[in-house]
Amino acid sequence: MKSPTLWWKRIPSHAINPKRKNHNMEILRLGFMQRALTAGFMVGTLCALLGVFIVLKNFSFVSAGISHAAFGGVALGYLLRTDVILTTLVFCILVGLGITLLTQKSSLREDTVVGIFYASTMALGIFLLGFSQGYTVDLFGYLFGSILAVTRSDLVIIASTLTGVLLLLLLFFKEFIAITLDPETTKALGTPVEGFQYLFTALVAMVIVVAIRVVGIVLVSALMVIPAATALHLSQEIKRVIFLSALFSITSCAFGLVLSFYLNTPSGATIVLLSTGFFLASLLRKSI
Repeated sequence: MKSPTLWWKRIPSHAINPKRKNHNMEILRLGFMQRALTAGFMVGTLCALLGVFIVLKNFSFVSAGISHAAFGGVALGYLLRTDVILTTLVFCILVGLGITLLTQKSSLREDTVVGIFYASTMALGIFLLGFSQGYTVDLFGYLFGSILAVTRSDLVIIASTLTGVLLLLLLFFKEFIAITLDPETTKALGTPVEGFQYLFTALVAMVIVVAIRVVGIVLVSALMVIPAATALHLSQEIKRVIFLSALFSITSCAFGLVLSFYLNTPSGATIVLLSTGFFLASLLRKSI
């Protein structure tokens, strides 16, 4: 079993020469740091775009449930020896659609349904790992993120997801706003609210899976919710909220990554703590 000190893929100390004068700029020349910053920029944008709708729809618990369900998808991927990201993506989309379907078709409350899926999929992941004897995978990397281990193929997947989400939001921006703010009236006007709800849930599942590489299963829902909540403290105009949410999210990813280098701390946790700092500052500003 790997040492627990490898959870977060610390930056290797030998990669930087502290005696060089341009030490601060040197980290930006490192390939893995460039890939990490690029991934942080794109994932930060993705989380911010959907995060605003998640917060306004009170969808935070659902997104947390889907993100934790990803553990079951990761375990299934390793047990079947298939592409873990693809397996987790399909698994999370099915879980998200299952939560939406059961919420709409049963008398159960949404938080009850999420609680059932949340616990059962985590238990499934633990159960499946019992059959994966001898696995040498760094599962902590999936639980807590491994942004410094992002590969070029990961960047292609994240960029493709970002492009797809942007196109869908541009095409159906008014519909997403309508079902978020007033679903009953929107449904009465003939908009297929349930269909858009399924689409939105699938998008959330997709973004969660690609964001796992940055902050991990445990913290990904925080990156989707906190920047949006911060932006809502500063504005009530939807487009401005989306812009501010993206700004806080990208800034948290970029500066959190750099801070984690200098402080030698887990990058995912540093990103989320910096984002929480922005939220507390906005809360203080609003209370003054």
